[in-house]
Amino acid sequence: MPDDRELSFAQAIRRSVDQLTPAAVSRRVNAGENPVRVWREHRRMTLEGLATAAGIGTAYLSEIETGRKDGSLSVLKAIAGALQVDLDDIV
Repeated sequence: MPDDRELSFAQAIRRSVDQLTPAAVSRRVNAGENPVRVWREHRRMTLEGLATAAGIGTAYLSEIETGRKDGSLSVLKAIAGALQVDLDDIV
C-alpha cells in the first residue's frame, strides 16, 4: 500500500499532466486560429453550450471567436473557467 508521500507525488504528476496543452491544440493556435474556438472544439462544446456555461450570449461569443470583439477580462475569465483552462491559454 502506498504511503502519503507516494500518493502526493502521484497526485502532483496527475495535475501536471492535466495541465499540458494537447499537441493538436498547440498546432492550431500556433497556426493563428482563435484559441477560444480551438479549446471549445477540443472540449467538444457547441458555441451555445460554451456561451451558456460562461454566462454570455452566443452572438457575443461568436464575435470573440471571429476576432470582431476582444471580450472583457471578466468575460474571458468566465470562458476560461467554462473551458477548464488558464486565462493565459485563451488570450
